[in-house]
Amino acid sequence: MSKNAQSKIISRGPLDPSEAKWARLVKTTYSDPNGVERTWESSERTTRPETCEIDGVGIVTILNKETGPELLLQKQYRPPIDKVVIEVPAGLIDAGETVEECAVRELKEETGYVGVAEQTSSVMFNDPGFCNTNLNMVHVRVDMSLPENQNPKPELEDNEFIECFTVPLSTLFDELKRLEREGYAIDARVGTIAEGIELAKRFKL
Repeated sequence: MSKNAQSKIISRGPLDPSEAKWARLVKTTYSDPNGVERTWESSERTTRPETCEIDGVGIVTILNKETGPELLLQKQYRPPIDKVVIEVPAGLIDAGETVEECAVRELKEETGYVGVAEQTSSVMFNDPGFCNTNLNMVHVRVDMSLPENQNPKPELEDNEFIECFTVPLSTLFDELKRLEREGYAIDARVGTIAEGIELAKRFKL
């Protein structure tokens, strides 16, 4: 298992709103198509820069190895579910930063790889029935022949414990199933990439 497995929950309980640093609960009153007034409970991030319409990025980086293309992934403990999660590199946007700049910066900080942003997705919402958090998926190309990418070293903060690894695109779906059996949780962005590859195979796209 990952060294992240050493993390553990010490306590859990209600959060006093005055202590919240990154999120807040929201009660929304709205009218449905029949004119019935209803309410909805949700959460929202409080970290989004005023000049930006999105919260952060997910990063798709394919490393072209001698044995074939492999997806760059990472393992990180997530307290809300008390599991080590298999994720793509990701992060929140800083004020004055573009989506692409954020993706390149976060990739270097979390994995050590230096890359170039090539393609950006439409805005995606993580869980719109529960929160307003959104992101762009950014494809970042990494040139494995560059000296800076020969022995990449992450620049992690003291509260980050991220382990990087790669999985062949051709076996991603099966590898995620194996990791799940080992006790890891699968982030939806990674799972969706795997599902997309399987659909492409099935329908010969």
